[in-house]
Amino acid sequence: MIRKFAVSRDDDWYEAWPDAALTEGGKLVCVFSQCTHHGDRSQTRFMLVESADRGRTWEKKRPLTELTNGLPYWNCARITRLRDGRLVVVGDRISEKKENGGRNFLWIGDAEGTSWTEPIETPLEGIVPDKLCELPSGRWLLSAHTKGAQRLIYSDDQGKRWSEPVIVASDPELKLCEASILPLPDGTLVAFLRENSGLGLDCYKAISHDQGESWNGVYRMPLPGCHRPVAGLLNSGSVLITYRFMQGGKGWLGTWTQNFFAGLTDQASARATERREQWTRILPIDFDRSPAADLGYSGWVQFEDGEIYVVQYIVDDAPKGQIRGYSFREEDFILGNEEDRGNGEKSE
Repeated sequence: MIRKFAVSRDDDWYEAWPDAALTEGGKLVCVFSQCTHHGDRSQTRFMLVESADRGRTWEKKRPLTELTNGLPYWNCARITRLRDGRLVVVGDRISEKKENGGRNFLWIGDAEGTSWTEPIETPLEGIVPDKLCELPSGRWLLSAHTKGAQRLIYSDDQGKRWSEPVIVASDPELKLCEASILPLPDGTLVAFLRENSGLGLDCYKAISHDQGESWNGVYRMPLPGCHRPVAGLLNSGSVLITYRFMQGGKGWLGTWTQNFFAGLTDQASARATERREQWTRILPIDFDRSPAADLGYSGWVQFEDGEIYVVQYIVDDAPKGQIRGYSFREEDFILGNEEDRGNGEKSE
């Protein structure tokens, strides 16, 4: 059963584009954008809010950045817990009109997110970054999209030096963006991508076998209308992807997106390159009833006992965007034991 919780609502501001991390101490830390409106970034800042009771209640939000006035403005932030326990926020700052001139910054926090560094500028150009992805080797991957392609840079010394940009995905017939990079236990990296033509096309993916230095694809997967995929591994080994469902057609806020979904699949499907070789189970999480419906950027964590907690933004019964939390379990997708699911490599 899906349960809903209020994370942050401030009717004076448009609150949107959240992400969440679970600290070693069991606290949830959510980062999100506070702005004038989705279509008006005259004032923006990144905000933090915390929960000590698994997302049932949340403390008062506090700012991570200064409040902007015009250009440049803060856009979209993501948060990661590193293997050493520290938290890292990555966010893009846009300096030109029509979302051009994007640069990406890091903020390094302590293990509980109580103190943060000043913003650290990275060489990565582009907008709407993925989480900072830390591989088992210790390599950091940082990805964003610009100039019709999804690109990444990588660092083997925790951000002191970065590689030249690597193209993750680019196709002249598609508008690929907003990748979510998922490391699999066998070393494969899968980058799940939004297709932004407005036609309601599938999620696409690119695959790397060399720690992100080169990529193959793109390949379709059975998640139609997938915007802003956010992928990760569950405790069972299954793959969970939360995303905005965008059916395509005429419109803007209120007509083109009202649904927030989660897709469940397995590792074999994640690695597969043919659509017919992949399966997904799609669970509706929320519906936006507002005439100006707007929702679907998300982040999620899983507790040791299996509970999944998701944050996303939605308008619904608020005058502007608000942040909601959702609690559910893998059993809400499919009944059975965890060993019946996972990597999908058992013989039929």
